[in-house]
Amino acid sequence: MATDAEFPCALTLNIPFPDARLSSIALRAIRVDKELSPLVLRELRTVAPVDGASKEESVLQVEYKATTNRMLRVAVNSFMDSLSLVLEVMEEMDVDVLEPAPVS
Repeated sequence: MATDAEFPCALTLNIPFPDARLSSIALRAIRVDKELSPLVLRELRTVAPVDGASKEESVLQVEYKATTNRMLRVAVNSFMDSLSLVLEVMEEMDVDVLEPAPVS
């Protein structure tokens, strides 16, 4: 990543998944969409949970750096939309990915 002087606005997101297989699927699905703006840098990886309960890389970690808060917000909003779509597909296509929402 670039220096903090070039990209002073930063955010790290840790998105936990039930297991490493699902975090890896999410990583591969989202990684194909490159960051379009040269004013934003993004790094994606899977890591083990911070609490050390497991060595399994079941957390999707996303690091953003941007030149302005506005560019950071736009990039993160776009990422969240993509993540939402990936989770919806996982819920529909995979077995036992997410708990079903209670029916009202």
